[in-house]
Amino acid sequence: MNFKYLYRLGLLIIFLCMSAYSAKAVGSLYDQHWPKREQRAVWLTTIGGLDWPHCYAQSRYSIEKQKAELITILDKLHHAGINTVLLQTRIRGTVIYPSAIEPWDGCCSGVPGKSPGYDPLQFAIEQCHKRGMELQAWIVTVPVGRWNALGCKTLRKKHPHLVVQVQGEGYINPASPQAKTYLANICAEITRRYDIDGIHLDYIRYPETWHLAIGADVARHNITAIVEEVNKTVKHVKPWVKTSSSPIGKYADLTRYSSKGWSAYNRGYQDAKQWLQQGYMDELYPMMYFRDNQFYPFAADWRETGAYPIASGIGIYQLLPSEANWSIDEVVRQLNVSRRLGLGQAFFRSKFLTDDVKGIYTYVANHFYRYPALLPVNPYHNATVAPPVDLKVMKGLTIRLFWNEPQQKSSTPLYYNVYASNSWPVDVDNPQCLLAVRQSRCSMTIEGANYQYWAVTAMDSYGNESVALQQPSPKGMSVLGLLPNDGIWLKLRHASETMALLKDLTGRTVSIKSIVKDKGVSISHLAPGYYYAYSLNKKGITHRLGLFMISKKSK
Repeated sequence: MNFKYLYRLGLLIIFLCMSAYSAKAVGSLYDQHWPKREQRAVWLTTIGGLDWPHCYAQSRYSIEKQKAELITILDKLHHAGINTVLLQTRIRGTVIYPSAIEPWDGCCSGVPGKSPGYDPLQFAIEQCHKRGMELQAWIVTVPVGRWNALGCKTLRKKHPHLVVQVQGEGYINPASPQAKTYLANICAEITRRYDIDGIHLDYIRYPETWHLAIGADVARHNITAIVEEVNKTVKHVKPWVKTSSSPIGKYADLTRYSSKGWSAYNRGYQDAKQWLQQGYMDELYPMMYFRDNQFYPFAADWRETGAYPIASGIGIYQLLPSEANWSIDEVVRQLNVSRRLGLGQAFFRSKFLTDDVKGIYTYVANHFYRYPALLPVNPYHNATVAPPVDLKVMKGLTIRLFWNEPQQKSSTPLYYNVYASNSWPVDVDNPQCLLAVRQSRCSMTIEGANYQYWAVTAMDSYGNESVALQQPSPKGMSVLGLLPNDGIWLKLRHASETMALLKDLTGRTVSIKSIVKDKGVSISHLAPGYYYAYSLNKKGITHRLGLFMISKKSK
Protein backbone atom coordinates (compact mmCIF):
# COMPACT_ATOMS: atom_id res chain seq x y z
CA MET A 1 0.00 0.00 0.00
CA ASN A 2 1.72 3.21 -1.14
CA PHE A 3 1.85 6.66 0.45
CA LYS A 4 -0.50 8.27 -2.04
CA TYR A 5 -3.19 5.69 -1.39
CA LEU A 6 -2.87 6.16 2.39
CA TYR A 7 -2.96 9.92 2.00
CA ARG A 8 -6.14 9.88 -0.06
CA LEU A 9 -7.71 7.28 2.19
CA GLY A 10 -7.04 9.51 5.19
CA LEU A 11 -8.53 12.48 3.39
CA LEU A 12 -11.62 10.45 2.48
CA ILE A 13 -12.07 9.60 6.15
CA ILE A 14 -11.79 13.28 7.03
CA PHE A 15 -14.42 14.08 4.42
CA LEU A 16 -16.81 11.38 5.66
CA CYS A 17 -16.43 12.59 9.22
CA MET A 18 -16.98 16.21 8.22
CA SER A 19 -19.98 15.45 6.05
CA ALA A 20 -22.13 14.90 9.13
CA TYR A 21 -21.54 18.42 10.39
CA SER A 22 -23.42 21.59 9.57
CA ALA A 23 -21.54 24.67 8.36
CA LYS A 24 -21.57 26.07 11.89
CA ALA A 25 -20.19 22.87 13.41
CA VAL A 26 -17.51 22.43 10.74
CA GLY A 27 -16.41 26.01 11.23
CA SER A 28 -16.11 25.63 14.99
CA LEU A 29 -14.13 22.41 14.54
CA TYR A 30 -11.60 23.52 11.99
CA ASP A 31 -11.22 27.22 11.41
CA GLN A 32 -9.90 28.16 14.85
CA HIS A 33 -6.39 27.43 13.46
CA TRP A 34 -5.82 30.40 11.19
CA PRO A 35 -2.59 30.32 9.18
CA LYS A 36 -0.37 33.36 9.02
CA ARG A 37 0.24 32.79 5.30
CA GLU A 38 -2.49 31.73 2.90
CA GLN A 39 -3.65 32.50 -0.64
CA ARG A 40 -7.10 34.09 -0.43
CA ALA A 41 -8.07 35.07 -3.94
CA VAL A 42 -11.09 35.98 -6.01
CA TRP A 43 -11.65 36.11 -9.75
CA LEU A 44 -13.12 39.51 -10.66
CA THR A 45 -14.70 39.14 -14.10
CA THR A 46 -15.08 42.07 -16.50
CA ILE A 47 -16.42 40.28 -19.61
CA GLY A 48 -19.94 41.62 -20.17
CA GLY A 49 -19.65 43.41 -16.80
CA LEU A 50 -20.47 40.16 -14.99
CA ASP A 51 -18.76 41.25 -11.76
CA TRP A 52 -17.79 44.77 -12.77
CA PRO A 53 -18.61 47.26 -14.21
CA HIS A 54 -22.41 47.43 -14.20
CA CYS A 55 -22.54 50.87 -15.82
CA TYR A 56 -20.71 52.31 -18.82
CA ALA A 57 -18.17 55.13 -18.55
CA GLN A 58 -19.35 57.64 -21.14
CA SER A 59 -19.19 60.93 -19.24
CA ARG A 60 -17.38 62.47 -16.28
CA TYR A 61 -20.25 61.48 -14.01
CA SER A 62 -20.47 57.89 -15.26
CA ILE A 63 -16.68 57.47 -14.98
CA GLU A 64 -16.87 58.36 -11.30
CA LYS A 65 -19.87 56.07 -10.86
CA GLN A 66 -17.94 53.19 -12.42
CA LYS A 67 -14.96 53.87 -10.18
CA ALA A 68 -17.16 54.10 -7.09
CA GLU A 69 -18.66 50.70 -7.87
CA LEU A 70 -15.21 49.11 -7.97
CA ILE A 71 -14.26 50.81 -4.69
CA THR A 72 -17.34 49.32 -3.04
CA ILE A 73 -16.45 45.84 -4.35
CA LEU A 74 -12.84 46.10 -3.18
CA ASP A 75 -13.90 47.39 0.24
CA LYS A 76 -16.08 44.32 0.66
CA LEU A 77 -13.34 41.97 -0.52
CA HIS A 78 -10.84 43.57 1.83
CA HIS A 79 -13.25 43.31 4.75
CA ALA A 80 -13.75 39.63 3.93
CA GLY A 81 -9.98 38.96 4.17
CA ILE A 82 -9.22 38.56 0.46
CA ASN A 83 -5.55 39.28 -0.27
CA THR A 84 -5.40 38.67 -4.04
CA VAL A 85 -7.63 40.01 -6.81
CA LEU A 86 -7.40 38.27 -10.18
CA LEU A 87 -8.75 41.03 -12.44
CA GLN A 88 -9.80 40.05 -15.96
CA THR A 89 -7.55 42.32 -18.02
CA ARG A 90 -7.41 40.62 -21.43
CA ILE A 91 -10.86 39.38 -22.36
CA ARG A 92 -11.26 38.08 -25.94
CA GLY A 93 -8.47 39.65 -27.95
CA THR A 94 -9.48 42.91 -26.23
CA VAL A 95 -8.23 44.62 -23.09
CA ILE A 96 -9.24 47.08 -20.35
CA TYR A 97 -6.18 49.33 -20.61
CA PRO A 98 -4.73 51.52 -23.40
CA SER A 99 -2.69 48.92 -25.29
CA ALA A 100 -0.41 49.30 -28.29
CA ILE A 101 -1.17 45.67 -29.22
CA GLU A 102 -4.92 45.04 -28.83
CA PRO A 103 -8.09 47.17 -28.90
CA TRP A 104 -10.27 48.24 -26.00
CA ASP A 105 -12.95 45.86 -24.85
CA GLY A 106 -16.42 47.38 -24.68
CA CYS A 107 -17.14 46.33 -21.08
CA CYS A 108 -16.09 49.69 -19.63
CA SER A 109 -17.14 52.20 -22.32
CA GLY A 110 -20.06 50.28 -23.81
CA VAL A 111 -18.48 50.49 -27.26
CA PRO A 112 -15.84 47.93 -28.40
CA GLY A 113 -12.66 49.72 -29.41
CA LYS A 114 -13.49 52.90 -27.44
CA SER A 115 -11.68 54.17 -24.36
CA PRO A 116 -13.78 54.70 -21.22
CA GLY A 117 -11.96 57.97 -20.59
CA TYR A 118 -9.64 56.62 -17.90
CA ASP A 119 -7.38 53.62 -17.29
CA PRO A 120 -9.41 50.94 -15.42
CA LEU A 121 -6.38 48.70 -14.87
CA GLN A 122 -4.30 51.49 -13.32
CA PHE A 123 -7.21 52.54 -11.11
CA ALA A 124 -7.82 48.96 -9.94
CA ILE A 125 -4.14 48.46 -9.09
CA GLU A 126 -4.03 51.65 -7.04
CA GLN A 127 -7.18 50.75 -5.14
CA CYS A 128 -6.05 47.18 -4.42
CA HIS A 129 -2.66 48.31 -3.17
CA LYS A 130 -4.28 50.98 -1.01
CA ARG A 131 -6.06 48.13 0.81
CA GLY A 132 -2.99 45.89 1.07
CA MET A 133 -4.27 43.48 -1.60
CA GLU A 134 -2.29 42.18 -4.56
CA LEU A 135 -3.60 42.46 -8.11
CA GLN A 136 -2.79 39.93 -10.79
CA ALA A 137 -3.70 40.72 -14.40
CA TRP A 138 -5.96 37.89 -15.55
CA ILE A 139 -5.16 37.08 -19.18
CA VAL A 140 -7.58 34.95 -21.23
CA THR A 141 -5.02 33.42 -23.58
CA VAL A 142 -6.27 31.10 -26.35
CA PRO A 143 -9.89 32.23 -27.06
CA VAL A 144 -10.25 35.51 -28.97
CA GLY A 145 -14.03 35.65 -29.31
CA ARG A 146 -16.56 35.34 -32.10
CA TRP A 147 -15.06 35.15 -35.57
CA ASN A 148 -16.30 38.59 -36.63
CA ALA A 149 -16.03 40.33 -33.25
CA LEU A 150 -13.54 43.19 -32.87
CA GLY A 151 -10.81 41.29 -31.02
CA CYS A 152 -10.75 38.34 -33.39
CA LYS A 153 -11.03 40.46 -36.55
CA THR A 154 -8.21 42.76 -35.44
CA LEU A 155 -5.93 39.86 -34.61
CA ARG A 156 -6.70 38.03 -37.87
CA LYS A 157 -5.89 41.15 -39.84
CA LYS A 158 -2.52 41.61 -38.15
CA HIS A 159 -1.59 37.93 -37.90
CA PRO A 160 -3.68 35.91 -40.37
CA HIS A 161 -1.92 32.62 -39.63
CA LEU A 162 -2.19 32.88 -35.83
CA VAL A 163 -5.95 32.37 -35.46
CA VAL A 164 -8.12 29.38 -36.32
CA GLN A 165 -11.92 29.09 -36.36
CA VAL A 166 -13.66 26.39 -34.33
CA GLN A 167 -17.48 26.33 -34.45
CA GLY A 168 -17.73 30.03 -35.17
CA GLU A 169 -15.22 31.08 -32.50
CA GLY A 170 -11.67 32.30 -32.96
CA TYR A 171 -8.74 30.76 -31.10
CA ILE A 172 -5.03 31.41 -31.09
CA ASN A 173 -3.40 28.26 -32.43
CA PRO A 174 -0.98 27.00 -29.73
CA ALA A 175 0.98 25.17 -32.45
CA SER A 176 1.75 28.43 -34.27
CA PRO A 177 5.34 29.62 -33.82
CA GLN A 178 3.91 33.11 -33.29
CA ALA A 179 1.63 32.12 -30.41
CA LYS A 180 4.09 32.19 -27.53
CA THR A 181 5.74 35.42 -28.69
CA TYR A 182 2.45 37.24 -29.23
CA LEU A 183 1.02 36.32 -25.84
CA ALA A 184 4.33 37.00 -24.07
CA ASN A 185 4.42 40.49 -25.64
CA ILE A 186 1.00 41.32 -24.20
CA CYS A 187 2.11 40.16 -20.77
CA ALA A 188 5.35 42.12 -21.08
CA GLU A 189 3.45 45.28 -22.04
CA ILE A 190 1.32 45.04 -18.91
CA THR A 191 4.26 44.17 -16.67
CA ARG A 192 6.39 47.00 -18.02
CA ARG A 193 3.74 49.69 -17.71
CA TYR A 194 1.95 48.75 -14.50
CA ASP A 195 2.78 47.98 -10.88
CA ILE A 196 1.05 44.61 -11.07
CA ASP A 197 1.84 41.75 -8.72
CA GLY A 198 1.28 38.93 -11.16
CA ILE A 199 0.25 37.68 -14.59
CA HIS A 200 -2.53 35.10 -14.36
CA LEU A 201 -3.07 32.93 -17.45
CA ASP A 202 -6.59 31.60 -17.99
CA TYR A 203 -7.75 29.17 -20.68
CA ILE A 204 -4.14 28.26 -21.43
CA ARG A 205 -5.22 25.03 -23.10
CA TYR A 206 -6.75 23.51 -26.19
CA PRO A 207 -10.57 23.97 -26.25
CA GLU A 208 -12.62 20.82 -25.80
CA THR A 209 -14.24 21.36 -29.22
CA TRP A 210 -10.85 21.36 -30.99
CA HIS A 211 -10.22 18.36 -33.26
CA LEU A 212 -6.64 17.54 -32.35
CA ALA A 213 -4.66 16.48 -35.41
CA ILE A 214 -1.41 16.10 -33.46
CA GLY A 215 -0.34 13.78 -30.65
CA ALA A 216 -1.06 14.54 -27.01
CA ASP A 217 2.60 14.96 -26.13
CA VAL A 218 3.01 17.53 -28.91
CA ALA A 219 -0.10 19.38 -27.74
CA ARG A 220 1.21 19.53 -24.17
CA HIS A 221 4.57 20.73 -25.46
CA ASN A 222 2.86 23.57 -27.36
CA ILE A 223 0.99 24.77 -24.28
CA THR A 224 4.06 24.47 -22.06
CA ALA A 225 6.11 26.47 -24.57
CA ILE A 226 3.67 29.39 -24.23
CA VAL A 227 3.79 29.19 -20.44
CA GLU A 228 7.58 29.09 -20.41
CA GLU A 229 7.89 32.04 -22.80
CA VAL A 230 5.44 34.18 -20.83
CA ASN A 231 7.29 33.45 -17.59
CA LYS A 232 10.70 34.18 -19.11
CA THR A 233 9.52 37.44 -20.63
CA VAL A 234 7.75 38.68 -17.50
CA LYS A 235 10.71 37.83 -15.26
CA HIS A 236 13.04 39.67 -17.63
CA VAL A 237 11.00 42.84 -17.14
CA LYS A 238 10.33 42.50 -13.40
CA PRO A 239 11.68 39.36 -11.70
CA TRP A 240 9.35 39.70 -8.72
CA VAL A 241 6.10 39.67 -10.72
CA LYS A 242 4.41 36.29 -10.23
CA THR A 243 3.17 34.07 -12.99
CA SER A 244 0.19 31.82 -12.33
CA SER A 245 -2.61 30.04 -14.14
CA SER A 246 -5.98 28.36 -13.63
CA PRO A 247 -5.71 24.83 -15.04
CA ILE A 248 -8.62 22.39 -15.18
CA GLY A 249 -9.35 21.39 -11.58
CA LYS A 250 -8.44 17.69 -11.88
CA TYR A 251 -4.85 17.15 -12.96
CA ALA A 252 -5.29 13.56 -14.21
CA ASP A 253 -7.11 10.33 -13.43
CA LEU A 254 -6.30 8.87 -10.01
CA THR A 255 -5.92 5.20 -9.14
CA ARG A 256 -9.28 5.04 -7.42
CA TYR A 257 -11.08 8.04 -8.92
CA SER A 258 -11.68 8.88 -12.56
CA SER A 259 -11.69 12.47 -13.75
CA LYS A 260 -14.64 11.49 -15.95
CA GLY A 261 -12.84 12.66 -19.06
CA TRP A 262 -12.15 16.18 -17.80
CA SER A 263 -8.57 16.58 -16.65
CA ALA A 264 -5.82 19.13 -17.18
CA TYR A 265 -3.22 16.67 -18.42
CA ASN A 266 -5.31 14.57 -20.79
CA ARG A 267 -8.08 16.90 -21.97
CA GLY A 268 -6.63 20.40 -21.84
CA TYR A 269 -3.04 19.26 -22.46
CA GLN A 270 -1.87 21.27 -19.46
CA ASP A 271 1.11 19.75 -17.69
CA ALA A 272 0.53 22.14 -14.80
CA LYS A 273 2.52 20.19 -12.21
CA GLN A 274 5.56 20.42 -14.48
CA TRP A 275 5.04 24.17 -14.79
CA LEU A 276 5.53 24.50 -11.06
CA GLN A 277 8.35 22.01 -10.75
CA GLN A 278 10.30 23.50 -13.67
CA GLY A 279 9.85 27.05 -12.38
CA TYR A 280 7.71 28.14 -15.33
CA MET A 281 5.05 29.31 -12.88
CA ASP A 282 5.09 30.52 -9.29
CA GLU A 283 1.63 29.34 -8.25
CA LEU A 284 -1.56 27.65 -9.47
CA TYR A 285 -5.30 28.19 -9.05
CA PRO A 286 -6.87 24.94 -10.37
CA MET A 287 -10.58 25.35 -11.15
CA MET A 288 -12.04 22.74 -8.80
CA TYR A 289 -15.71 23.49 -9.37
CA PHE A 290 -16.84 20.00 -8.35
CA ARG A 291 -17.93 18.18 -5.20
CA ASP A 292 -17.51 14.91 -3.29
CA ASN A 293 -15.00 12.49 -4.87
CA GLN A 294 -14.50 14.86 -7.80
CA PHE A 295 -13.09 17.46 -5.37
CA TYR A 296 -11.42 15.99 -2.28
CA PRO A 297 -9.11 13.30 -3.76
CA PHE A 298 -8.07 15.67 -6.55
CA ALA A 299 -7.33 18.44 -4.06
CA ALA A 300 -5.01 16.02 -2.25
CA ASP A 301 -3.40 15.17 -5.59
CA TRP A 302 -2.56 18.83 -6.24
CA ARG A 303 -0.99 19.07 -2.79
CA GLU A 304 1.24 16.08 -3.56
CA THR A 305 2.92 18.22 -6.23
CA GLY A 306 5.11 19.64 -3.47
CA ALA A 307 5.44 22.73 -1.31
CA TYR A 308 4.30 25.16 -4.00
CA PRO A 309 1.61 27.82 -3.56
CA ILE A 310 -1.61 26.25 -4.86
CA ALA A 311 -5.14 27.51 -4.21
CA SER A 312 -8.29 25.45 -4.71
CA GLY A 313 -10.60 27.24 -7.10
CA ILE A 314 -13.93 27.14 -5.23
CA GLY A 315 -17.00 27.29 -7.49
CA ILE A 316 -19.31 29.34 -5.30
CA TYR A 317 -21.51 29.96 -8.36
CA GLN A 318 -22.71 26.40 -7.72
CA LEU A 319 -24.61 27.78 -4.71
CA LEU A 320 -27.12 29.37 -7.08
CA PRO A 321 -30.45 27.55 -7.53
CA SER A 322 -30.01 28.07 -11.28
CA GLU A 323 -26.74 26.11 -11.11
CA ALA A 324 -26.16 23.07 -8.85
CA ASN A 325 -27.93 24.61 -5.82
CA TRP A 326 -25.21 23.50 -3.41
CA SER A 327 -25.79 24.06 0.28
CA ILE A 328 -23.43 26.38 2.13
CA ASP A 329 -22.17 23.31 4.03
CA GLU A 330 -20.58 21.96 0.84
CA VAL A 331 -18.51 25.11 0.31
CA VAL A 332 -17.55 25.25 4.00
CA ARG A 333 -16.23 21.68 3.81
CA GLN A 334 -14.22 22.46 0.69
CA LEU A 335 -12.70 25.54 2.31
CA ASN A 336 -11.74 23.72 5.48
CA VAL A 337 -10.31 20.66 3.74
CA SER A 338 -8.29 22.95 1.45
CA ARG A 339 -6.83 24.71 4.46
CA ARG A 340 -5.99 21.46 6.25
CA LEU A 341 -4.19 20.27 3.11
CA GLY A 342 -2.16 23.48 3.04
CA LEU A 343 -3.94 24.80 -0.05
CA GLY A 344 -5.14 28.35 -0.44
CA GLN A 345 -8.57 29.27 -1.75
CA ALA A 346 -9.84 31.24 -4.76
CA PHE A 347 -13.51 32.12 -5.25
CA PHE A 348 -15.27 32.08 -8.60
CA ARG A 349 -16.71 34.66 -8.90
CA SER A 350 -16.46 37.94 -7.00
CA LYS A 351 -20.15 38.85 -7.29
CA PHE A 352 -21.35 35.65 -5.66
CA LEU A 353 -19.06 36.31 -2.71
CA THR A 354 -19.96 39.98 -2.21
CA ASP A 355 -23.67 39.23 -2.75
CA ASP A 356 -23.43 36.83 0.21
CA VAL A 357 -25.16 34.01 -1.66
CA LYS A 358 -26.48 31.57 0.98
CA GLY A 359 -24.36 33.34 3.61
CA ILE A 360 -20.94 32.63 2.06
CA TYR A 361 -19.64 36.20 2.59
CA THR A 362 -20.80 36.22 6.21
CA TYR A 363 -19.04 32.92 6.90
CA VAL A 364 -15.80 33.95 5.22
CA ALA A 365 -15.61 37.47 6.70
CA ASN A 366 -16.64 36.57 10.25
CA HIS A 367 -15.13 33.12 10.67
CA PHE A 368 -12.89 31.58 8.02
CA TYR A 369 -10.84 34.73 7.30
CA ARG A 370 -11.25 36.33 10.71
CA TYR A 371 -7.65 37.54 10.68
CA PRO A 372 -5.54 38.89 7.79
CA ALA A 373 -2.98 36.62 6.14
CA LEU A 374 0.25 37.17 4.28
CA LEU A 375 0.69 35.42 0.96
CA PRO A 376 3.06 32.43 0.70
CA VAL A 377 6.71 33.15 0.04
CA ASN A 378 7.74 32.69 -3.58
CA PRO A 379 9.41 29.24 -3.54
CA TYR A 380 12.12 30.33 -5.98
CA HIS A 381 13.23 33.50 -4.20
CA ASN A 382 14.13 32.99 -0.55
CA ALA A 383 16.01 36.01 0.75
CA THR A 384 16.88 37.84 3.96
CA VAL A 385 15.13 41.19 4.38
CA ALA A 386 16.46 43.85 6.72
CA PRO A 387 13.97 45.10 9.32
CA PRO A 388 12.65 48.67 9.47
CA VAL A 389 14.13 50.99 12.10
CA ASP A 390 13.08 53.66 14.62
CA LEU A 391 9.48 52.71 15.39
CA LYS A 392 7.58 55.50 17.12
CA VAL A 393 4.06 55.24 18.54
CA MET A 394 1.94 58.32 19.21
CA LYS A 395 -1.23 57.68 21.20
CA GLY A 396 -4.23 60.00 21.28
CA LEU A 397 -7.73 59.84 19.87
CA THR A 398 -6.06 57.76 17.17
CA ILE A 399 -2.83 55.79 17.22
CA ARG A 400 -0.17 56.90 14.79
CA LEU A 401 2.81 54.74 13.93
CA PHE A 402 5.98 55.98 12.26
CA TRP A 403 9.07 54.05 11.23
CA ASN A 404 11.96 54.36 8.80
CA GLU A 405 13.03 52.18 5.89
CA PRO A 406 15.55 49.40 6.48
CA GLN A 407 19.15 50.50 6.37
CA GLN A 408 19.92 47.85 3.76
CA LYS A 409 18.34 48.29 0.34
CA SER A 410 16.10 45.63 -1.21
CA SER A 411 16.24 44.47 -4.83
CA THR A 412 12.42 44.70 -5.02
CA PRO A 413 9.77 47.15 -3.81
CA LEU A 414 9.27 46.90 -0.03
CA TYR A 415 6.09 46.65 2.00
CA TYR A 416 5.35 46.64 5.71
CA ASN A 417 3.23 44.45 7.97
CA VAL A 418 1.87 45.82 11.26
CA TYR A 419 1.26 43.70 14.37
CA ALA A 420 -0.40 44.61 17.67
CA SER A 421 -1.00 43.00 21.06
CA ASN A 422 -1.71 43.75 24.68
CA SER A 423 1.35 41.80 25.76
CA TRP A 424 4.98 42.71 25.08
CA PRO A 425 6.80 41.71 22.98
CA VAL A 426 4.23 41.33 20.23
CA ASP A 427 4.12 37.73 19.00
CA VAL A 428 4.56 38.13 15.23
CA ASP A 429 4.20 34.37 14.76
CA ASN A 430 0.58 34.62 15.91
CA PRO A 431 -1.86 35.44 13.05
CA GLN A 432 -4.22 36.98 15.59
CA CYS A 433 -1.66 39.74 16.17
CA LEU A 434 -1.50 40.64 12.46
CA LEU A 435 -3.34 43.93 12.01
CA ALA A 436 -2.41 45.23 8.56
CA VAL A 437 -0.49 43.72 5.65
CA ARG A 438 1.43 45.00 2.68
CA GLN A 439 1.48 48.67 3.62
CA SER A 440 3.55 50.77 1.22
CA ARG A 441 4.17 53.79 3.48
CA CYS A 442 6.33 54.11 6.58
CA SER A 443 3.43 55.36 8.68
CA MET A 444 -0.05 54.29 9.64
CA THR A 445 -3.01 55.78 11.48
CA ILE A 446 -5.26 53.39 13.39
CA GLU A 447 -8.66 54.26 14.80
CA GLY A 448 -10.52 52.31 17.44
CA ALA A 449 -7.63 49.99 18.33
CA ASN A 450 -7.22 49.13 22.01
CA TYR A 451 -3.77 47.57 21.77
CA GLN A 452 -0.86 48.60 23.97
CA TYR A 453 2.11 47.31 22.00
CA TRP A 454 3.11 47.37 18.35
CA ALA A 455 5.62 45.79 15.98
CA VAL A 456 6.43 46.26 12.28
CA THR A 457 8.17 44.02 9.75
CA ALA A 458 9.47 44.72 6.26
CA MET A 459 8.58 42.41 3.37
CA ASP A 460 9.96 42.23 -0.15
CA SER A 461 7.89 41.57 -3.26
CA TYR A 462 8.67 37.85 -3.10
CA GLY A 463 6.97 37.64 0.29
CA ASN A 464 10.14 37.31 2.39
CA GLU A 465 9.57 38.98 5.76
CA SER A 466 12.13 40.57 8.06
CA VAL A 467 12.42 40.01 11.78
CA ALA A 468 10.18 42.32 13.80
CA LEU A 469 10.96 45.84 14.88
CA GLN A 470 9.31 45.87 18.31
CA GLN A 471 8.02 48.91 20.11
CA PRO A 472 10.50 49.65 22.90
CA SER A 473 9.26 48.33 26.24
CA PRO A 474 8.20 51.07 28.69
CA LYS A 475 10.54 51.55 31.64
CA GLY A 476 9.53 49.57 34.64
CA MET A 477 7.16 47.38 32.67
CA SER A 478 6.55 43.95 34.16
CA VAL A 479 5.81 41.03 31.88
CA LEU A 480 3.39 38.49 33.34
CA GLY A 481 3.41 34.79 32.56
CA LEU A 482 7.16 34.43 32.00
CA LEU A 483 8.62 30.93 32.02
CA PRO A 484 10.64 30.40 35.22
CA ASN A 485 14.42 30.16 35.13
CA ASP A 486 17.44 30.75 37.37
CA GLY A 487 19.75 31.99 34.64
CA ILE A 488 21.19 28.50 34.21
CA TRP A 489 18.16 26.27 33.62
CA LEU A 490 14.85 27.12 31.97
CA LYS A 491 12.02 25.16 33.58
CA LEU A 492 9.64 23.53 31.06
CA ARG A 493 6.98 21.66 33.00
CA HIS A 494 4.62 20.95 30.10
CA ALA A 495 7.00 20.20 27.23
CA SER A 496 6.22 16.85 25.61
CA GLU A 497 9.18 16.85 23.21
CA THR A 498 12.85 16.15 23.91
CA MET A 499 14.27 19.21 22.13
CA ALA A 500 13.77 22.95 22.56
CA LEU A 501 14.41 25.82 20.16
CA LEU A 502 15.20 29.27 21.58
CA LYS A 503 14.77 32.56 19.70
CA ASP A 504 15.54 36.18 20.55
CA LEU A 505 12.96 38.94 20.10
CA THR A 506 13.99 39.51 16.50
CA GLY A 507 12.98 35.93 15.68
CA ARG A 508 16.58 34.75 15.24
CA THR A 509 17.28 31.21 16.45
CA VAL A 510 19.96 31.42 19.14
CA SER A 511 20.04 27.84 20.38
CA ILE A 512 18.67 24.32 19.95
CA LYS A 513 19.03 22.26 23.13
CA SER A 514 17.93 18.97 24.60
CA ILE A 515 15.28 19.09 27.30
CA VAL A 516 16.81 17.44 30.38
CA LYS A 517 14.35 15.64 32.64
CA ASP A 518 13.75 17.40 35.98
CA LYS A 519 16.01 20.28 34.93
CA GLY A 520 14.72 21.79 31.70
CA VAL A 521 16.92 23.51 29.13
CA SER A 522 20.38 24.87 29.70
CA ILE A 523 20.49 28.64 29.14
CA SER A 524 23.77 29.49 30.86
CA HIS A 525 25.29 30.47 27.53
CA LEU A 526 22.69 33.18 26.81
CA ALA A 527 23.15 36.89 27.47
CA PRO A 528 20.62 38.80 29.62
CA GLY A 529 17.43 39.64 27.76
CA TYR A 530 14.10 38.25 26.59
CA TYR A 531 13.76 35.00 24.63
CA TYR A 532 11.04 32.75 23.21
CA ALA A 533 11.06 29.01 23.89
CA TYR A 534 9.59 26.44 21.47
CA SER A 535 9.30 22.67 21.63
CA LEU A 536 10.81 20.94 18.59
CA ASN A 537 9.74 17.50 17.38
CA LYS A 538 11.47 15.02 15.06
CA LYS A 539 9.65 16.41 12.01
CA GLY A 540 10.96 19.91 12.67
CA ILE A 541 7.55 21.22 13.80
CA THR A 542 7.70 23.78 16.61
CA HIS A 543 5.16 24.75 19.26
CA ARG A 544 5.55 27.94 21.23
CA LEU A 545 5.95 27.37 24.98
CA GLY A 546 6.31 30.96 26.14
CA LEU A 547 8.58 33.91 26.86
CA PHE A 548 11.37 34.01 29.43
CA MET A 549 13.77 36.65 30.69
CA ILE A 550 17.35 36.35 31.88
CA SER A 551 17.91 39.28 34.21
CA LYS A 552 21.48 38.58 35.20
CA LYS A 553 23.95 35.75 35.03
CA SER A 554 24.31 33.50 38.07
CA LYS A 555 27.83 32.77 39.24
